[in-house]
Amino acid sequence: MKTTRRKFLSTAAVGAAAAPLATPALAQGKITWRMQTYAGAALAEHVLDPAIKMFNTIAGDRMNIELYYADQLVPTGELFRALQRGTIDAVQSDDDSMASPTDVTVFGGYFPFASRYSLDVPVLFNQYGLNEIWDEEYSAVGVKHISAGAWDPCHFATKDPINSLEDLKGKRVFTFPTAGRFMSQFGVVPVTLPWEDIEVAVQTGELDGIAWSGITEDYTVGWADVTNYFLTNNISGAWAGSFFANMDRWNELPEDLQTLFRVCCDQSHYYRQWWYWGGEASLRVNGDKMKLTTIPDAEWQQVEDAALTFWEEIAAESPVKAKVVEILRKYNDDMKKAGRPYRYS
Repeated sequence: MKTTRRKFLSTAAVGAAAAPLATPALAQGKITWRMQTYAGAALAEHVLDPAIKMFNTIAGDRMNIELYYADQLVPTGELFRALQRGTIDAVQSDDDSMASPTDVTVFGGYFPFASRYSLDVPVLFNQYGLNEIWDEEYSAVGVKHISAGAWDPCHFATKDPINSLEDLKGKRVFTFPTAGRFMSQFGVVPVTLPWEDIEVAVQTGELDGIAWSGITEDYTVGWADVTNYFLTNNISGAWAGSFFANMDRWNELPEDLQTLFRVCCDQSHYYRQWWYWGGEASLRVNGDKMKLTTIPDAEWQQVEDAALTFWEEIAAESPVKAKVVEILRKYNDDMKKAGRPYRYS
């Protein structure tokens, strides 16, 4: 993509004087949307590019989605505001990274131990009521929540080996806001940087590690080239994130294009399910760039127990958060009662 952020914002400022920047040209012909993902180019090549290419191919001369990667148009932390204003028409991100001003934001990304497996996320949204809560929260602030899906589990990739909780103390780690807030009680120092700067920050020593993904992304985006160890204990079983659209832009679309966009989002969710599930196992077994380390189960149980306390703290912050925590509690209790293969303990 050759469009720079400076050029884009300059163009937006000029266009805003006459009309909203991205208003679909329903009367003039082809509709054009700008969409930004929180993922960098190397990752988006897998988790988003195929779905948007499919949409554009099927939509033909009726609509085209221009895709931009992490921080290309606006910083990831400003994605929500840009989407709400209509500067960007659609976004793929977790709620946490894009700083959504909703009561469900804390549950996006990696809410500690909310899930064990990637399939937990779509079940929670489609069968346990999270879709309805997210729809209500985002509709209230002028954004359309289209659908949620899972990505990979959250693990530490570090320069030095992590074999105990003590080894985590003082480690400067790039991670999600809520995950960082939770893990800080174990001495982790959360660091926020632009996505594209992470690899260099590890090389220069500004970061000691990354807790932003599973091993598949570590290899895909180059982080496995600058870290030496992969901790097999995970903070959560799957990232939770969504597709969003500016509400006005969404409502202007004909119903069949809305349906097509939903279908392509579902294709993206499906791709990630098998790409990550297979990739996580294969690279642990066959990968040659990082050595696996593990904190013993008995010691790691302290982290899992702390997560339940963290849930209670979040639930006390608002009725909506309490409702989501209750759903998570109910879901995980059901999974434990269901037994194997849903839960093994």
